[in-house]
Amino acid sequence: MAEARFTFPKNFLWGTATAAHQVEGGNTNNNWYAWELGGRVRPGHHAGQACDWWGGRWREDFDRAAASGQNAHRFSVEWSRIQPAPDKWDEAALAHYAEMARGLRARGMEPMVTLHHFTDPLWVYEYGGWERDWAETFERYVEKVVQALKGDVRLWITFNEPNVYVAAGYVLGVFPPGKKSLQAAGWVMANISRAHAAAYTAIHRLQPEARVGLAHHYRGMEPARPWFPPDRWVTRFQSHEFNEAFPGVAATGRLRTPLGRVRVPQARGTQDFFGLNYYTEELVRFAPLAVGELFSQRQYRPGAVMSENGFLALEPEGFYRALHWASRFGLPIMVTENGVEDAADVLRPLYLVGHIRQMWRAANFNWKVEGYFHWSLVDNFEWERGWSQRFGLWALDNATQQRTRRPSGDLYEEICRENALSSEMVARYAPEVFAEMFPNE
Repeated sequence: MAEARFTFPKNFLWGTATAAHQVEGGNTNNNWYAWELGGRVRPGHHAGQACDWWGGRWREDFDRAAASGQNAHRFSVEWSRIQPAPDKWDEAALAHYAEMARGLRARGMEPMVTLHHFTDPLWVYEYGGWERDWAETFERYVEKVVQALKGDVRLWITFNEPNVYVAAGYVLGVFPPGKKSLQAAGWVMANISRAHAAAYTAIHRLQPEARVGLAHHYRGMEPARPWFPPDRWVTRFQSHEFNEAFPGVAATGRLRTPLGRVRVPQARGTQDFFGLNYYTEELVRFAPLAVGELFSQRQYRPGAVMSENGFLALEPEGFYRALHWASRFGLPIMVTENGVEDAADVLRPLYLVGHIRQMWRAANFNWKVEGYFHWSLVDNFEWERGWSQRFGLWALDNATQQRTRRPSGDLYEEICRENALSSEMVARYAPEVFAEMFPNE
């Protein structure tokens, strides 16, 4: 049997990622609670108690993460809890999040805190959401959080996947506010860019040693027919529209929106690291009559291994291409999300070993990859898809709150503890791909 060991740099961060609304429970003052009450998620699905982190179960989940060798965790704070009304601050909520950050430190884990992960306070939502300029308001909220948590937190994410927030909420209409307006999408993109810049400046004013970034969702896209110029053109166009806008404005201060170019000079150079979320890759075909889909049809590669609901295709080489793309920005890279829906835990071991091997390839090319946060620690509420998808290393029984460790949790523990992926691990946990990964030649 071929033997090999893919070792990662010293002090590499190995963790998992979560988001407040998806795990806390009892979150009733934000736009997603209103969206759920309106029946806009999967029928009969509500966040409800979620994983009961607001009730304190974060402690046992952090214990599980630490005991399984993880040395970092990415979690988010809920703006609507901290600032429940425009003129009100909840000090108890701030203390709750400060305790979580201290709890990670006490367990030997590096906290990474996300300040906006898809949810807005109801009072922001009801006053027009991000179609209005909330930069100063968001900056004051960020200042409150940083002052409360800076003793334990050095890594900050201002916005999670702003491209998904805009596309899902203002183009496709599946996130609140459910609009399909390119004009509104353009306004929101510009206002989020201004808010990110304000937050970046505020964090560094209060905590000069902090490191701040965005979590960018990169959707891999390849032409369905590489020999056909229209397929190549529409792939470049789609990828640029979805993937490039927010990384571009944070690098150059220039934002490309559906309304045209907008200058946001204060956003230039406002990332200390590049947060990368990657899940899958798809093929793009030119379709001249598909105006609503921007002249394209998108599909997964024929014959690709699919996740249980057909939501994701197993495309680890697309992850390598995503890392290559991220390396162009000249910043250290943090993989802030990567994972797969898989209640049966059949695909997840293949997904893990394939993607981590591609991440090692990137690190071996001297692209400065500093950390990997698997999505997710425990099954949680997956937005408009409700509880239909199971991304956790630990399964969750919604009725009893019982957690059950999946076998992929054992695999991830070995990777974390060894700071490496070995052929022996692949042979035990993912033998189906062993010959492909370690050809005996």
